[in-house]
Amino acid sequence: MKKELFGKTGDGEEIFLYTLENAKGIKAKVMNYGAILVNLFVPDRDGNCADIVMGYDRAEDYFANRSFFGAVIGPNANRIANARFTLDNVEYRLAANDGPNNLHSDAEAGVHKRIWEAEEGEESVTFSLRLSDGDMGFPGNKELRVRYTLTEENELRLEYDGSSDKNTPINMTNHSYFNLDGHDAGNMEDHVLTLHAASFTEILPGAIPTGRLMPVEGTPMDFRTPKRIGEEIDEAWEQLRLVGGYDHNWCLNDFNGDVRLIASVTNASGSRCMEVYTDLPGVQFYAGNAIQSHTGKNGALYEKRGAFCLETQYYPDTVNEPDFPSAIFGPHRAYHTVTVFRFK
Repeated sequence: MKKELFGKTGDGEEIFLYTLENAKGIKAKVMNYGAILVNLFVPDRDGNCADIVMGYDRAEDYFANRSFFGAVIGPNANRIANARFTLDNVEYRLAANDGPNNLHSDAEAGVHKRIWEAEEGEESVTFSLRLSDGDMGFPGNKELRVRYTLTEENELRLEYDGSSDKNTPINMTNHSYFNLDGHDAGNMEDHVLTLHAASFTEILPGAIPTGRLMPVEGTPMDFRTPKRIGEEIDEAWEQLRLVGGYDHNWCLNDFNGDVRLIASVTNASGSRCMEVYTDLPGVQFYAGNAIQSHTGKNGALYEKRGAFCLETQYYPDTVNEPDFPSAIFGPHRAYHTVTVFRFK
């Protein structure tokens, strides 16, 4: 474990960068601002190392971070329709920051823009954050935690925990953008994706679920066998047209609370492969359709579809959809989930 000063907030709080490294050459750098994954260096089959996540060179460049590069999102990831929900007979109103809807809890006051407390371990770092009742509009005094662990099995393991003294939505994720050729390699549509999901949540304009689960069979959403990400991404199909490509929740097979393989991605040359494991029911596969052209790490030009996200989660707007798996946690139900990124 290595700890170094990475910058300061506008209020003078110190931002620290923590480096995890295993014996096989994988190195992850995370910071206590937003519990953000800043760098992830992974060797390819020939031993050549590349940083495979988008981000910035300086802590202060994350103060805007409109694409949520590397961020832990909470207490609720993804969208809530009309920025409101009713729970235990009380209506709660949230920031309408994505048209009329709520996205990622709060774009300006979210947990991705706060200093987390850090606890160092030998091969892990645990970040924790307390939120008061009503913070960002959500009920309950909460404590959220995320632990990053880098193993000798080439796994970056993320364990999320949460507790609340009131029933409340808790649905956290990590919003890292991956390009297995390197963060600066440009378009990633030749990557090959496999997603173990037979259905996805159909969306309305604004990317809000209709409540209906649609089968992937016979549609561009079918990644049950390996397929190039770009093969059908621009098909003239309504679900793709609504969000300019892939930006949907896939309903993962075999959801029973156990951690299982849910996706794998290989770059075009086959030199790097990433497997994703989780105990959650859904994953948001986002193909970077809305990445604005701008400068990232090491002067790299980041542009549309330069990287992809696989955000493990409960389904979007689940708080308003009683037939979706419940993401309500509180005094009688603690929140705990695991997501693993494994490199081969």
